[in-house]
Amino acid sequence: MKRQKKQWKILVKGGLFSSVRPNQAHYIIAELEKIGKLDCVITQNIDNLYRKAENSPDKVFELHGNMRLVRCLSCGEQYSMEYIKEKLMYTPKAHKSIPLPQELERSILHGLACEWETALWVLESSHRKLMRRPLFSLRDMTSRLGYWSSERREICLSRNLVLHHPWDAVREVLLHEIAHQFANEALSTDGEPPHGPKFCTACKLLRANPKASGNYSSLHERIFHEVLSPEDKIMLRVKKLMALAESQNQHEAELAMAKAHALVAKYNVDLIARNEDRDFISVFVGNPALRHFRIDYHLAHLIQDFYFVYGLWVSAYVLEKGKMGRVLEISGTVQNTKIACYVHDFVQQFIHSQWHQYNHDKKLNHYRMIDFAVGIVEGFRSKLKLQSKGEKKTSTKQALIKVTDPLLLEYADHRYPRTTTFRGRISSQDDNVLRDGMKVGRKLVIFKGITDKGLGKNKIFQIAP
Repeated sequence: MKRQKKQWKILVKGGLFSSVRPNQAHYIIAELEKIGKLDCVITQNIDNLYRKAENSPDKVFELHGNMRLVRCLSCGEQYSMEYIKEKLMYTPKAHKSIPLPQELERSILHGLACEWETALWVLESSHRKLMRRPLFSLRDMTSRLGYWSSERREICLSRNLVLHHPWDAVREVLLHEIAHQFANEALSTDGEPPHGPKFCTACKLLRANPKASGNYSSLHERIFHEVLSPEDKIMLRVKKLMALAESQNQHEAELAMAKAHALVAKYNVDLIARNEDRDFISVFVGNPALRHFRIDYHLAHLIQDFYFVYGLWVSAYVLEKGKMGRVLEISGTVQNTKIACYVHDFVQQFIHSQWHQYNHDKKLNHYRMIDFAVGIVEGFRSKLKLQSKGEKKTSTKQALIKVTDPLLLEYADHRYPRTTTFRGRISSQDDNVLRDGMKVGRKLVIFKGITDKGLGKNKIFQIAP
């Protein structure tokens, strides 16, 4: 925690990369763009030097973000660090902590109340009637993520958790504390330890994680900080193949991606065949919103059909709107979830870059962008199908095809006991734009970084991607 405060103070003071200047290589790359010889720059650097050298921001893809910019995940706008310092921060010398603005804190507390109401719907009506809404608060805490106070009838969460972690991680801790309230008020835990049998029963009924308290790592820290063990030889080979798929040689890249996909399938088929116990986790993909577009559903179906996860649209609080919306939540093993998250974000970035090139002179509207994006996803889907058919003809081993994991379905049935199905209508569609997108999608190659998922997803503010 002390290290985090020190790093934040350096960031707020502007002492990180503020004095660094581009070198000759940066200026040469910028000149290549000016003469039309550069498609884009993909970099792992976070020093903002390509932008300083006057490369166009929409041609620079910073895989790990940019230390001089932040992006608001409510509206998508980018802001300079100087702007955020002015609007949100107090002078570090005058205050030990950096408080949330009152309006934002009120919105978060309202969100916790909305999530509390939603969480109870998994209970039987007889149990719901025993629950009364508690007070909600945020406090600076370093030793725990949250707590339930029976004396004050209050659920309190760590301000650090809320500010620096995605909303699904916040919700996991909230659900844990709701289980404490339920055990205390509905099941009467008199004489039992805090995490006794009745609390475990409450967690089971509420689908809560009984471990999500104290110094337990947050959801995304557990997922994306996990290191592959030497026994996971197939997944280690997949990671290496994804690096090879970055090759400038299209044929080599295609072969590397196809082999990686086949190994992922083999890993899962063998796992299911052994029928061993395995742990599953659930994580948000994308941001909660009141409205989702056609492309969101197509992309959700793609990762569910080909990447061994179970996807469902669930209720979640939309911070900027102050009400409940929906978000895609995927469930699976840690390794499969990491891969699916990476593929989802990779395809979204690919769509963004390709649409910018495609629409440079056409000036098409948002609805045509949706057509183009859907085309890319469906083109990539057809490519994966062809790969799976080719693999089946040349090998008895499984290709990247949909394989049902009975234990995952059992996990999903328990986590989502009440589900409904809905269908949307296409108001209009430009078939030509859709076909152009499909052509682009058939050339899409997923490469590199398959476990390099950032922890900033769905934060209130994060380093701008």
